Amino acid sequence: MKIAVTSQNRRTITEHAGKCRKFWVYHIDQGQPTGRELLELPLEQSFHESSPQEPHPLDDVQVLIAASMGPGLSQRLAAKGITALMTQETDPDRAVAAYLQGTLITGSGSCDHGPDHHHHH
Repeated sequence: MKIAVTSQNRRTITEHAGKCRKFWVYHIDQGQPTGRELLELPLEQSFHESSPQEPHPLDDVQVLIAASMGPGLSQRLAAKGITALMTQETDPDRAVAAYLQGTLITGSGSCDHGPDHHHHH
């Protein structure tokens, strides 16, 4: 499987996933990260600029970890079967390791719609 982490500065997990153009993509084999590569998108390929109907370089990841993203983007990712997670963790390696161990602290870095907001799985 693959896990993408927003990292506009290539060091920490950054906010605004929709505008982010640099992602660390981790390759996971049998529950362990086996390597990571930097994916750099041109501006028109950022989620913000690209159409949900078009194929996207991140379509083949299963999980996207970011510091924040808007509700539109999480819905768009969910529609493609991608789990969108927001975390306060700033280190990409630690976040991926924690996610794999089931210990990643996730929270909403975006607006919360209250109790009537249902997450569809």
